[in-house]
Amino acid sequence: MKFSEQWLRSWVNPKLESEALAHLLTMAGLEVEEADPAAPAFTQVIVAEVLTVTKHENADRLNVCTVNVGEAEPIQIVCGAPNVAAGVRVPCARVGAVLPGDFKIKQAKVRGVESSGMLCSAKELGISEESNGLLILPADAPVGVSLREYLNLDDTLLTLKLTPNRADCLSIRGIAREVAALTGAEQHPIAIAAVAPTIDDAISIKLEAGAACSRYAGRVVRNINRQVATPDWMKQRLERSGIRSISAVVDITNYVMLEQGQPMHAFDANKLQGGILVRFARDGEKLTLLNGKELELTADMLVITDGVRPVALAGIMGGANSEIDDNSNDIFLESAFFAPADIAGKARRLGFSSDASHRFERGVDFGHAREALERATRLLVDICGGQVGPVVETTTTLPARKPVALRVSRVARVLGLDLPAADVLSLLQRLGLSAELDGDVITVTPPSFRFDIEIEEDLIEEVARVYGYDNIPVNPAGSRIAMLPQPGNARDKFALKRILVAAGYQEAITYSFVEEKWEQELAGNNAAVKLINPIASQMSVMRSSLLGGLISALQYNLNRKAERVRLFELGRVFHGVSDRAQPEKVAGLAWGTRDPEQWATPKATVDFFDVKAHVEALIAPRVAEFRRASHSALHPGRSADIIVDGIVVGWVGELHPQWVQGYDLVQAPVVFELDVAPLLAVTPVRAKAVNRLQAVRRDLALVVDESQSLASLQNAFASAAQPLVTSIELFDIYRGKGVPEGKKSLAFKVLLQDTQKTLTDEEVEAAVAALIAAAHACGATLRA
Repeated sequence: MKFSEQWLRSWVNPKLESEALAHLLTMAGLEVEEADPAAPAFTQVIVAEVLTVTKHENADRLNVCTVNVGEAEPIQIVCGAPNVAAGVRVPCARVGAVLPGDFKIKQAKVRGVESSGMLCSAKELGISEESNGLLILPADAPVGVSLREYLNLDDTLLTLKLTPNRADCLSIRGIAREVAALTGAEQHPIAIAAVAPTIDDAISIKLEAGAACSRYAGRVVRNINRQVATPDWMKQRLERSGIRSISAVVDITNYVMLEQGQPMHAFDANKLQGGILVRFARDGEKLTLLNGKELELTADMLVITDGVRPVALAGIMGGANSEIDDNSNDIFLESAFFAPADIAGKARRLGFSSDASHRFERGVDFGHAREALERATRLLVDICGGQVGPVVETTTTLPARKPVALRVSRVARVLGLDLPAADVLSLLQRLGLSAELDGDVITVTPPSFRFDIEIEEDLIEEVARVYGYDNIPVNPAGSRIAMLPQPGNARDKFALKRILVAAGYQEAITYSFVEEKWEQELAGNNAAVKLINPIASQMSVMRSSLLGGLISALQYNLNRKAERVRLFELGRVFHGVSDRAQPEKVAGLAWGTRDPEQWATPKATVDFFDVKAHVEALIAPRVAEFRRASHSALHPGRSADIIVDGIVVGWVGELHPQWVQGYDLVQAPVVFELDVAPLLAVTPVRAKAVNRLQAVRRDLALVVDESQSLASLQNAFASAAQPLVTSIELFDIYRGKGVPEGKKSLAFKVLLQDTQKTLTDEEVEAAVAALIAAAHACGATLRA
């Protein structure tokens, strides 16, 4: 909402400077995003009258002008503007004036002719970005008066960045109401009186859209003068509010919208083929709007018809088939209320927006529609003339204003303010709210212009705003702080993040809304949870895996020439709408070199086993099993399921070559994804004495089939190992001479130790024999 500060001050004029007023509004929740001067600074520019114009004797494009500047004698100025003429009144910069850009006007000779000033264009004064010549002022502009004073240029243009719930402040009337409540200054609103009809002409109104349109008022105005120009004062206020002047009738409806907050529309009465009927569109109906866009209407679109065809898209824009043109002398003025729920989102779906839709989808004062119509009628008659018909108004069931109870004790508890009940009541009444006090409870009936007051907390917010956030004392916390016990069998999610950060990963935060193609390709999910109203076409479904967001982040980094990428994300995925169907996952991605570039280590690419070590660090102190698996996003021979306590908790592997090529990644990243819940449960660490006895080492070299997995052997060893066996670790894999084709040799280091005594050879051999027997059961043989 952009508006002129002087316009606002004509309604309410608090004793505050512009900067203080902007701060007050911002602290009350009406953020002032911009505060710009109406015109840049310049000095000694006055209204002047050109008396005579003669050609410069030494220049074809210059004229020598005598100019009346309000003094006893006229002055002489050389001017090159194409539109200079005798009798016009224009801005004149006197000698000594300083124009925008620090341009100083001096006494000068132009091609040998004295020039005592400069006749100015709007561009030279910084009033407009474009100019075709001098700024021509009205013929009655007072000569000699300061131009800044005459054009009211010492004004500030304020732009409010309103939150969607404050639609009541999308007008001068609404902002003035807020300023008066915040400052206690007296309001001077426009007095609106009913315009008496002078003719009996009327158009019937019928409502068939239920709650979508519960009030519609209109009246006919005949024989208006379409050639009348918009008054300068109205045009100036519109332009300073960011609205271009079009014609007197359109400007009046826009002006009332800005002033009163009621969007209006004017139809050509002679183009309407019957009475007004408000209903929902029928499938197949078409309507061309004023912006030239042809629409195929759908059944959820609210339309205004003339009983034969749609003539406007209700609350959004009028139709071209009923627009006012140069031949329109009879008009039908509309002022209505359309329910926000039935307007919201329609304009965005159609690819455009309008001032009317911006207001209606947030909520317009349904109790002020008739007064706004009377205000527009008065302006129209005063400016364009014409004969006025009676107001025809039809209403159905208007929105209910349910009372809201506010406990004064609750205000004190939430805000920390010990305010008397009478003071709280006064603060609410200053906002124009109907409030009654009964003991500790204040009952407030929200007015028709406030759609955002529904619960007690809304009223507490209003009390805080009007009282002033700056005035609320900041008190230190009064509660006792005690250290809570930390369970030894659980850890928080930040511990997982710290583990990954320590491994060189950086946290990424990506959208939960993803492209449907990602779900199909990377998650193998053809039944993704779809959004009813996606914010973008490529964000139409909810993610069931974090992989798509990480690959998108990888692409972003690669496009910026990153040579080494480590990313992780901890977030929720969505398989449905229930809580159980929305588990938290932690996923990671590694791409590029294993280590940052340096002189001490050779350059090597990160591989499956590097990332496997990071996954094991996340799961520690528990031990995970990695079992070969198939996943739609992963390389079929370089991926595995991650199993903890017999349950699959995630997967790890290289990205499938098809998707490496499809996403232009040059080389395959190694990725993993794990359920968060199992990682938060850990085995408590138990202390034990350091063994003082020496361990016994035995090495076992086993020949197994190429298809044999290490996990199956480790499981067999675990089931057969005696208590003396403290560690079994793989330290070598061999293929080649001495090992048959289709076989591989796996060498294990076996450590045996007893905490109480030195082991005998018999005990060691028995323990090793049990391990060899378990290996034989898996098809392994000792290597010769």
